[in-house]
Amino acid sequence: MKIMDIIREKARQKKCRIVLPEGEEDRTIQALRIIQEAQTAKPLLLGDADKIRQRAYELSIDIPSSVSIIDPKKSEKTSDMASELFTMRKAKGMTYEQSKTAMQSVLYYGSMMVKRGEVDGMVGGAVHTTADVLRSAIHCVGTAPGISTVSSIFMMILPEGRVLTYGDCAVMPYPDPNQLADIAVASADSHLQLTGEEPIVALLSFSTKGSANHEAVDKVTQALGIAKKKRPDLKIDGEMQFDAAFVESIGQRKSPGSPVAGKANVYIFPNLDAGNICYKVTERIGKAQAVGPVIQGLAKPINDLSRGCSAQDIADVVAICCVKV
Repeated sequence: MKIMDIIREKARQKKCRIVLPEGEEDRTIQALRIIQEAQTAKPLLLGDADKIRQRAYELSIDIPSSVSIIDPKKSEKTSDMASELFTMRKAKGMTYEQSKTAMQSVLYYGSMMVKRGEVDGMVGGAVHTTADVLRSAIHCVGTAPGISTVSSIFMMILPEGRVLTYGDCAVMPYPDPNQLADIAVASADSHLQLTGEEPIVALLSFSTKGSANHEAVDKVTQALGIAKKKRPDLKIDGEMQFDAAFVESIGQRKSPGSPVAGKANVYIFPNLDAGNICYKVTERIGKAQAVGPVIQGLAKPINDLSRGCSAQDIADVVAICCVKV
């Protein structure tokens, strides 16, 4: 089976409750039909119910009565959620008036539903920026135990079907050694959750095992030491050039004895420049399918979308969100 078929099947078994905050947007409404037909989740929509149902009618899409539509501006829970947000964020300088305003937004309302356990996860970002999605998620849900860095991965599905995990390609511009270690650990866990494969993690650099001396290389080797202390069970190594991590014959030559060289399926980039460029090169020149970004490091599953996403993309990320619950 192809990896997305496997993920959809796992999602069908879980039947998680996923809130879609951008319920008034066409692609979200179209994704609802895909999700319903695939039976990968129990979706809820946020927004003005009349507008959503009218637009669904215009798109010839039926919204079943089993699908809840909640308008944060009219919900009886909004006031309680605002008080809860204020309690959580007042030490950070948020006023009660700011919390009330925030909770009128679909992103904050959806994130608070995840926080409270009213839903299992949230998928948004079709019309909102990544910064907006992550801000609401961090303020309401916070980071996972032992992780202080929110980051992302892309699953790169190569033409022959092999799946590589790239991190971070969308969130952290210039991670320090501790943040890079967090990204490595979270990416390894994401790879295992989504593919079922044992993660083999390469911390990438322009140097392999001391072939160059530079502070950028030092950052990667420091991150390796931190990651090993956090997770001594992981197969992880670095610093390593991409070819040494990807091609077994080159890996054996450049880093003999490494448990990762030539075998890596998780690739950790030293900064966002490298990660973002490489995933797009792999997608466009390597003809890989890029699935993501998948947000990681949060205490509960909240996932972002590209604003250029399709309805199918939204449905796929909903399935991924279910698997990560």
